[in-house]
Amino acid sequence: MLSSIIIFDLAVVQTLELDFDKGLTALTGETGAGKSIMLTALGLALGNRADSDFVRPNCKRAEITIEFNLEDSPDALAWLEENDLDEDTTCLIRRVISADGKSKAFINNRPSTLQSLQSLSRNLLEIHGQHAHLTLLTNAEQRRLLDKFGTLTSQVDELNDVVRQWQAISQTLEHQKAVNRDADARIELLRYQIEELENEAIETLNYTEISEQQHRLTHLDSILNTAQSEIIRLHEDDQNAVTRNLDQSIQAFSAIIDFTPELQELLAMLTESRIQVEEAARTLRQFIDSQEPDPEQLVWLNDKLTLIHDLARKHQVKPEQLNQHLQTLREELASFETNEESLQSLQQQQTNLQQHYLQQAHQLSEQRKKLACDLSAIITESIQQLGMPQGQFEIDIQHNESQAPQLYGADQIQFLIASNPGLPPKPINKIASGGELSRISLAIQVAVSQTRSVSTMIFDEVDSGIGGGTAQIVGNLLRQLGSDRQILCVTHLPQVAAQAHQQLLVKKSTDGDSTQTSVIRLSEHERAAEIARMLGGVELTEQTFAHAKEMLNWKDTTSAV
Repeated sequence: MLSSIIIFDLAVVQTLELDFDKGLTALTGETGAGKSIMLTALGLALGNRADSDFVRPNCKRAEITIEFNLEDSPDALAWLEENDLDEDTTCLIRRVISADGKSKAFINNRPSTLQSLQSLSRNLLEIHGQHAHLTLLTNAEQRRLLDKFGTLTSQVDELNDVVRQWQAISQTLEHQKAVNRDADARIELLRYQIEELENEAIETLNYTEISEQQHRLTHLDSILNTAQSEIIRLHEDDQNAVTRNLDQSIQAFSAIIDFTPELQELLAMLTESRIQVEEAARTLRQFIDSQEPDPEQLVWLNDKLTLIHDLARKHQVKPEQLNQHLQTLREELASFETNEESLQSLQQQQTNLQQHYLQQAHQLSEQRKKLACDLSAIITESIQQLGMPQGQFEIDIQHNESQAPQLYGADQIQFLIASNPGLPPKPINKIASGGELSRISLAIQVAVSQTRSVSTMIFDEVDSGIGGGTAQIVGNLLRQLGSDRQILCVTHLPQVAAQAHQQLLVKKSTDGDSTQTSVIRLSEHERAAEIARMLGGVELTEQTFAHAKEMLNWKDTTSAV
């Protein structure tokens, strides 16, 4: 529970230090006195966004320190232990807001983030605002309240995780499908081009070899004529053959070699040349004998070269690059086929997630339907006590699994009310008046909160639009709620304030140009005076004061703390 709060230089508060007790505490005061400033301070301390406007004029900073006793708050203790911030059963939170708008936060004297404060605060207290009955009109809030009543948070979180996974997969799948649709024409072209190259057995055709063979056969006659002429020149010309001329030179040098021994090396060179020329002529003859014109082969080579050049122009590559081009086409097609496999995998994942979602959504819906009966009965009993004796509250749940997976499940949840017997229930926003909405909202909040483990609840003028005997019932209800937890209630109703276990008075004072709000704990006599003021009248009469004392005596002593 909330043990204390200390505030320095926050808005209209210069200094405020308060200790809190268990049970129901009423905060009262004149309109505009600043009764909500403490709620503002609590909100800031627990992670609400802050700016420089919260700092009291001409001050450097505002500071809020709150302390909680966690003996009755196991969830908060568990959170602190999980985050290595635990210190016995006490939790000290401090928030400092500078005049430049910057702020710092501390949990048990260790720096903290706003996200951590907000996470911790959900285990410390609940604040029910004065406009709760307005948000109650939305289906999302009605669903949230039902789930809160049934403590279905973990089930809803698990379902939402599945939905988010399904949404991510679906988004990827739609993108992949769009890519594949755009790629259909490209895939068709790739398959045609690959088939064309494979049908022509392009992989078996070596352009360089074919080109060289074709060039050789085309010029074979010229090659053979040249070879034949050179054989004659080298060896077969009886008059001028190279070998004949070398023979003559060898004979001439041989005749004088005895007189010129220094020419012996020259003679050896000529003899070796004669042998080499004769060998060259023999090799050339063998080459000529091995060559045989092949017109059919030449036609084949010409046809293949024509095919290769045509395909190269068609595919816009060089002839020698056709083989590599075919491999590139195959790789590109394979990438599309891989995408197709990926698409099938994504579709299977999507199907599996959708089946998982449908199973979880069905189970969640069944739980909600059971809870709806229990909550409807509790709220019906409460609103009948709160001045709607014929009121019947119902929760309608329509389950629709035909839709795509939705966050929070496949249920459409709507709160219905029948104010008078014999009339069918209708949505609360179409039949309930403002005052009825306030009472319905209060009944729902009290019913839902009784299932929560937080030990501190704050009600900020949730009793607006209520008066008379109903107001006293509201006070009784809040007092009963405070029998096992701490309740803080900002109220204008004397009937509610009179039911409190303790009462705090919020006062505003002005000293020159400075305005100051203070909060004081009231004694029983001071409470009677404050409740008399709340009952009305400029001057407090003995009758009004007596009535206030009588109201204080209405408290249900069986629910005292």
